[in-house]
Amino acid sequence: MSAVISVRIPKELKESMKNFPYINWSEVVREAIEKRIREEKIKWALKVMNEISLKAKPKEASEEIIRRFRDERRKSSNGH
Repeated sequence: MSAVISVRIPKELKESMKNFPYINWSEVVREAIEKRIREEKIKWALKVMNEISLKAKPKEASEEIIRRFRDERRKSSNGH
């Protein structure tokens, strides 16, 4: 099923389109809309992934976490 939309363009552009009657202008518009939707979906996905990434970052650097775990392991193996 399809739907009909209307698009306003300058008269000069409409006149220029008449110079290329072999071009399916509906297809050109449809492809442009599909391309833009894909781009917007990618932008949205990147934004969501960035927000998730920011929330998932540890509060301290991984080097500090590793050092702390190693120090705790050393202390427990020394009997402290």
